[in-house]
Amino acid sequence: MKKLLVATLTAFATFAAYTPAMADLKLATDKNCMACHTVEKKVVGPGYKDIAAKYAAQKDAVDMLAGKIQKGGAGVWGPIPMPANAQVNAAEAKTLAAWVMSLK
Repeated sequence: MKKLLVATLTAFATFAAYTPAMADLKLATDKNCMACHTVEKKVVGPGYKDIAAKYAAQKDAVDMLAGKIQKGGAGVWGPIPMPANAQVNAAEAKTLAAWVMSLK
């Protein structure tokens, strides 16, 4: 019985750890972010792991990135600008930015 309980708790903890990451990947896909970005590598825009690494030491990174997600940006990652994303509301932008910053 004890082994079953430990196995169940371990499975639940593993599931809980991956569920938010998968949910936010789904949000990024639903909001069309994945058309220009991937988690691992540059496509049109930088990979999300590169973004997380660049801003890892910046305390306001989530808020700053949430603003860029909604309003767009230019010049930080090269000559191709990131357009504004009117389809992403403020709460979604913050969720996406927090997810990006959680990637390692």
